[in-house]
Amino acid sequence: MRFPAIASLLAALTCWPPALSAQGGWLLIQRSPLAGSQYYALGEHWAQLRVGDRLTLTREPDNRHDPLAVRVSWQGHPLGYLPRAENAAVARALDRGLRLVGRIARLTPHPDPWQRVVVEVHAGL
Repeated sequence: MRFPAIASLLAALTCWPPALSAQGGWLLIQRSPLAGSQYYALGEHWAQLRVGDRLTLTREPDNRHDPLAVRVSWQGHPLGYLPRAENAAVARALDRGLRLVGRIARLTPHPDPWQRVVVEVHAGL
């Protein structure tokens, strides 16, 4: 249900005039659990991660598992991905050149990898 609203908002943001972008600031687009972290460097860097840390969002259009894949990295270390069910609007916005960043919204030591990290996606204004 929220995908059309997010997609519309992201499409509108890509059309904003440069004067609005120059003002600075960030707009929260979505909150998602980090997917696939059990296969990446999350455990290696867990003790160093902090709520609020900036995350890099990188499109992987050639990803063999998901053509809309958006990798989430911390200080150059891949931690996982935005979930496939929640990545389409973000992937398309990144493809259009919209400036998006991630932030760690929540860290929870939990045996279920889907419960460990919540990522926020923000659009630059």
